[in-house]
Amino acid sequence: MQISAIKFDTFNALADAEAQERILAARARLGRRAVLLVHHYQRADVYRHADLTGDSLKLSRLASQTDADYIVFCGVHFMAEVADIMAKPGQIAILPDLAAGCSMADMANLAKVERCWRELDEALGGSADQTVTPVTYINSAADLKAFCGEHGGIVCTSSNAGKILEWSLAQREKVLFFPDQHLGRWTGWKMGIGLDDMQVWDPDLENGGLTAEQIRKAKILLWKGHCSVHQMFQPGHILRFRNQYPDGLVISHPESAFEVCRQSDYVGSTEYIINTIKAAPRGTRWLVGTELNLVSRLAEEMKAEDKIVQFMSPMVCMCSTMQRIDPQHLAWCLENLAEGQVVNRIQVPPHEAELARLALDRMLAIS
Repeated sequence: MQISAIKFDTFNALADAEAQERILAARARLGRRAVLLVHHYQRADVYRHADLTGDSLKLSRLASQTDADYIVFCGVHFMAEVADIMAKPGQIAILPDLAAGCSMADMANLAKVERCWRELDEALGGSADQTVTPVTYINSAADLKAFCGEHGGIVCTSSNAGKILEWSLAQREKVLFFPDQHLGRWTGWKMGIGLDDMQVWDPDLENGGLTAEQIRKAKILLWKGHCSVHQMFQPGHILRFRNQYPDGLVISHPESAFEVCRQSDYVGSTEYIINTIKAAPRGTRWLVGTELNLVSRLAEEMKAEDKIVQFMSPMVCMCSTMQRIDPQHLAWCLENLAEGQVVNRIQVPPHEAELARLALDRMLAIS
């Protein structure tokens, strides 16, 4: 007789403290059969339960190395898709709340990317597959990773974008980079590619809003997409900080706008930001341009070393979709697993997963 899954309604009204107790009890029952992968941006009351933490690159590696039956991904939808693609046969990837998406990832979809490719092919005289390497940021749906796999392209993260773009331009003379224009622009500029050689492709306009000449001359075509958190940071925030604290240091994530990155002392992934501040001398002061949960956690950890870590924006801005993974959803998910019921499984169709893994394996081999 099959046991019915426990409905979430009974968990929605749980007090946080009770949800925490039920998480611990379910984890004790599951033992090593379940592993919790938790992104750095996750809220503190979920982050505390992590078995493994990291940014997108680190977690994509860890997802392929775990031996647990269940990979419970406390992040967003595209991360759980990567876990499923990289998982061993028989392993199951789970996202505690299916509403945990990514607004940046939603800015590029397969229909728009395929239309873009057709328009590029026409503008380049039928040579898109010989001329353009498609590169998708890991913050994208599995079908876009599959598109890159099928067309000789690759996936990148904020940690390895430089290496990936070097590889991509060695394969073909141009890159189509999606969905985050800011990471692509900053990475290209750091490689010595001029801003005039990087054009923004607007997927809502014919030919991306570009002329055939602009398409032919561009080295990198940047998809018009962005992160809703990192777009909040402004050069004025840095100027105000420097006026107050001339000896202070500024570190930003490359999803931030170009001028924010240019005015920062350091620019890098979430893992890079954490490691840089931890390695800094005692007593240093930092302005940090990345997600609030990470900055708050780092600020607390660094107090013991007399380091002051502050959030760049005067406005509260956190990854609202990541916030959807709360103790109530995690407790519900784990209790169901403990009862032998899988809820919120993330399964990428086999053909799509095979092509996406090609693009991911290329990335992992290079980085």
